[in-house]
Amino acid sequence: MNPLLSIGSVDPWIAICSLATVLITVAMGFWSAGRSKSAGDFFVAGRSVSVGWNASAISGEYLSAASFMGVAGMVMTSGYDALWYPVCYACGYLFLLLFIAGPLRRFGAYTIPDFAEGRYDSPLFRKIAVCFVLFIGFFYTMPQMKGAGTTLAYIFPGLPYWAGVVAVGAVITLNVSLGGMKGITLVQAFQYWLKVFAISVPIFVLAAIVGSYNDHLATNRTSFDNSVNIESVVERQPLPAKAPSDEQWVSPFGKLTTKAVDASLAASKDPEAKAQLESVRKPYSLLYTYSLIIALVCGTAGLPHILVRFYTNPDGVAAKRTTMWVMILIGVFYVFPPIYGVLGRSLIPHLYDAVGAKGTDKVVLELPTLLAGKDHALLGSILSGITCAGAFAAFMSTFSGLLVSMTGALAHDIYGRILRPTSTPEQRLYAFKWCAVLIGAASIGLGMQVEALEINFMVGQAFAIAAASYFPLLFMSVWWRGMTMPGAAAGMLGGGVAALGAITLTSISDVAAAGAKKLTDATALTAYWADHPIGASLRDTWIAHPLARILCEQPAIWAVPLSIGLMIIVSKATAVKIPGDIRMKMLVLHAPESLGLKQEYIKEHEGH
Repeated sequence: MNPLLSIGSVDPWIAICSLATVLITVAMGFWSAGRSKSAGDFFVAGRSVSVGWNASAISGEYLSAASFMGVAGMVMTSGYDALWYPVCYACGYLFLLLFIAGPLRRFGAYTIPDFAEGRYDSPLFRKIAVCFVLFIGFFYTMPQMKGAGTTLAYIFPGLPYWAGVVAVGAVITLNVSLGGMKGITLVQAFQYWLKVFAISVPIFVLAAIVGSYNDHLATNRTSFDNSVNIESVVERQPLPAKAPSDEQWVSPFGKLTTKAVDASLAASKDPEAKAQLESVRKPYSLLYTYSLIIALVCGTAGLPHILVRFYTNPDGVAAKRTTMWVMILIGVFYVFPPIYGVLGRSLIPHLYDAVGAKGTDKVVLELPTLLAGKDHALLGSILSGITCAGAFAAFMSTFSGLLVSMTGALAHDIYGRILRPTSTPEQRLYAFKWCAVLIGAASIGLGMQVEALEINFMVGQAFAIAAASYFPLLFMSVWWRGMTMPGAAAGMLGGGVAALGAITLTSISDVAAAGAKKLTDATALTAYWADHPIGASLRDTWIAHPLARILCEQPAIWAVPLSIGLMIIVSKATAVKIPGDIRMKMLVLHAPESLGLKQEYIKEHEGH
């Protein structure tokens, strides 16, 4: 369908609210661009962001499309197993608060590769660290692009998924190239409060009209017992065949964690093999869940776009206070997405029959439309507009932070430190703008390929890579003086590359499966993998070996110990390479700022 032919079907309130969010974001970007002059402004916002502003900005950056749309979609799909995602997202900040935030800020680097080189006096290690900034960043941009394509396809019926990815990606790339870190700080702080408003207000209105959370929860638990009275304008529809059973939906360690086993059961013709698979369903689910917990908690402490935010605080004390407030702010937000999942299961079960941009990932956008066409049509349109505005804020704020992080890695670490170490601040700022365009274009291209994958599923994979690479590097480097550069490099490369490879294999097979079944608007790459023998071979391998699929799909349970183990073993074997000034570096990391040992790479950078 030609998108221009369906403009008349666009809800005006949805279009107005969404457009307003985009325009405010761009306007703030232009306004901030006039205030971003120096390298410090672009890379670390001049190290002058207050605790309140920074906590709001970090929360706005962290609460991505996975939080705004994906959590509700996964609760609808998998039941309460999916609550591990928001719980662990929030708990990850406890690791940051206790072990990393303060020391990292006192070390005073621009980026994580800065920290890597400064801690081990090794320009080579900087190059290795830069690679993982890009790996983690690109894996995290893909679910944001999925959120963008899903939202635009919902707002403009008939608009191709890829068009939404291109449109949103272009706007954010423009914003970042204009103002850098200082430019997006104000935007992300504003977007946090917009997201809280957009996720909470519709819930209160919906609960007053279509029944409360407890009513729908009781409905889900009793498989729609007619004795449960939900006085609503919408009747609960029978669950389609693709929906998880009521038992799976409410029981621990159920639907969320058994994709591979479910596929094997569906393909198996042998009754004995089926019985054996049923007997291992729960242990496999438990294994996957433990791996997911490790990935989300440790991965939070290894995300480059979050860690770089702590460099914008004035000092280590402010960094720790910021982390505490972030835990509170994101905890408040996560009260609401699960409610959408519960209501969606009762009221819009037709989403179970769809995939990609039309599946359960859009439950947050779809629920308010239940009020349209009844006595509350105008209210439904307004609420739909509010949730769409929140969705825009979600993927725009996170993509902005990712783009700044990856662009900083290219412009500061690769161009400014490796290719042109004598470059002037003006040349590095010019490089920053062009690198933003390059990274933005690459992110758009990747985002166009992942329509078939769930948003939270992709985010969990990005967290697993971060947990197996950056988390061990930072934790061990900050707290163990015996770490050497060969040990740190061996651990980060061993665990990180292993996790990256395992995750890539499962992602390829999932994209290929969707392309083979024609479940989404297949791109050239999707079609390629669907027809390629590797795609079919991988699908057959996962069906035959569900345990291998689980360990590759969520590798944190073995990749994190592998990384830490390699760091310890290789560091012990190369103990002669411990930096000679390690005592002073540990003092810089842990001593109070009042002693005057805190470093600032920004001074060196501006001195060129």
